[in-house]
This record gives sequence, structure tokens and C-alpha cells, in this order.
Amino acid sequence: QVQLVESGGGLVQAGGSLRLSCAASGRTFRNTAMGWFRQAPGKEREFVAGINWSGAYTYYSDSVKGRFTISRDNAKNTVSLQMNSLKPEDTAVYYCAQGSRYSDYSAYDYWGQGTQVTVSS
Repeated sequence: QVQLVESGGGLVQAGGSLRLSCAASGRTFRNTAMGWFRQAPGKEREFVAGINWSGAYTYYSDSVKGRFTISRDNAKNTVSLQMNSLKPEDTAVYYCAQGSRYSDYSAYDYWGQGTQVTVSS
């Protein structure tokens, strides 16, 4: 059974940074794509970033490009999202996800429980 557990969310002022982490178990981690999604109240879930199995290829949505960095450690079965220059519009519940194609939002089929990120102005 796949389990994805996020950590690192919290409250930060605009312009600040946070680092989210996700620990994965239950499926051969290095064979899978990993991604981060977010959902703000009243909005649809947004695909924020994805990374391929080796870490050589990444995807970012336009809204976070240049500010967020996704990375993975296949030895530790973890994926991280470094978020810099945070804006109030980044406020959302952030979800770690696992799938088969790093840049295809529809290819993710396992999800974590989410972690809240709140950016104050």
C-alpha cells in the first residue's frame, strides 16, 4: 500500500521561504514520478511541480516557476519542495503525489493527506 506523508507546512510572511517534504513508502520509489499539487479554498487543485524518477527532469507551473524547486532523494524515498519568495496567493493545502509521468497532471494516482501553507501579507 502506497503511503505519502507530507511535512513542513506552516505560516510564513510574504517574501519568506518554506520547505515541504514528503516521505514515500509502499512502491519502488525510484521507478515513479513525484509531484506537488495545491488547492486553495474555492479553487481547483493546481499542479505545481513534478520530477521524473531520476531527478533529471522537472516541471513547474508558470505561477511558481523561478520561485519553487522540486527535488528528490531516491536513497531516502523523499521528495521536497523548496518554496522561496512566497506570496499570499501561494496559500493552499499542498499535496504530495506519485505517478507515472512527471509532467502530466493526470498521471498521478497516489496522494498524501496534505499540509497547510499560509502566507500572510
